[in-house]
Amino acid sequence: MFLSALQLLTLEDTLFGDISDKIYSSFIKEDRYVRLVEGLSVTARLTLYALLIGIVLGLLSGVLRIRRVPILTSIANTYVTIIRGTPTTIQLTIIYFVILADVGLPLVWVASIAFGINSGAYVSEIIRGGIMGVDKGQMEAARSLGLSYSGAMRYVIIPQSVKNILPALGNELITLLKETSIAGYISLVDLTLAAKSISAITYEYFTPLLVVAYIYLIITMMMSKGLALYERRLRTSD
Repeated sequence: MFLSALQLLTLEDTLFGDISDKIYSSFIKEDRYVRLVEGLSVTARLTLYALLIGIVLGLLSGVLRIRRVPILTSIANTYVTIIRGTPTTIQLTIIYFVILADVGLPLVWVASIAFGINSGAYVSEIIRGGIMGVDKGQMEAARSLGLSYSGAMRYVIIPQSVKNILPALGNELITLLKETSIAGYISLVDLTLAAKSISAITYEYFTPLLVVAYIYLIITMMMSKGLALYERRLRTSD
């Protein structure tokens, strides 16, 4: 029994010593943690820029799909169909290697445009669904008061649809954050590629990737918590 306890202590010391060595080698030695900090900064900026681009594109295409302007509506429908029906990785590489190959934009902006175009198709559905969720009588009442279509949308319909749109936009932000992890396909050093660069130096893949997964998990949990609080406030106002 004494030997078993001694073996257990020895095993425990070995495991903890091995883990501490891996953490030191992966993050502390030569200040390699700085790579993760810089990668996190790139991921945050990429997500924010892409979301802003996605909101603009989604708003335009969402309204056009409701307004039914013949040519523009067809373009908006085609855009949503193509983007939602093709992988994000393919879209990213086509935009980088083909469409924007000779433009000379910084990688962050190239990736932001690619992810923004992708996000815009989903935001379009979110906005369309939110607007369609408003009772049709609201538009009729606004038009009867003399408002134009655009005026009715701006002052009556869109403000009422915000309660349906914003929580879904929050979920799109979480999805977008995780999707940016493929930015390494165009050699953009985001959080994921930063972890891979550490692994390439230390030949230790599990620890850096596990830490990055934990960082993503913490961020998404914080976002989810914020969304839940916001939705609760919206229900209270109802």
